[in-house]
Amino acid sequence: MPRVVPDQRSKFENEEFFRKLSRECEAFVATGTNLSLQFFPANYHGDQRQVPTREYVDFERETGKVYLKAPMILNGVCVIWRGWIDLQRLDGMGYLEYDDERAQHEDALAQAAFEEARRRNREFEDRDRSHREEEPVVSKIWD
Repeated sequence: MPRVVPDQRSKFENEEFFRKLSRECEAFVATGTNLSLQFFPANYHGDQRQVPTREYVDFERETGKVYLKAPMILNGVCVIWRGWIDLQRLDGMGYLEYDDERAQHEDALAQAAFEEARRRNREFEDRDRSHREEEPVVSKIWD
């Protein structure tokens, strides 16, 4: 199942949801206590997790604020959320932008998965056809 829609850029530029969020707007943490962020997935090989760089989490740009950059797939579109959050009030400003580089990568992955599924389906049909051709046709005539 592909993680992205076929024409991501068009969806990002034309849907009202993305048009609203691509303008700078207010961001806040509704719970008021914890903001749980996960920047990089755990590695399957047991390696240490990557530490996010200042490009993704910057506490030093302005006192009392954290500047964030968070790439994600939102409604089937690769986007980056950029913004800041006030560490005392837990509110801030942010916006979405289209992530063209990741979109191309995800499109390639989706195309590869589609081609693999097509190949496996063809192989199955070929095996099924060859088995049907090899089996003798036995029919019984009922009196």
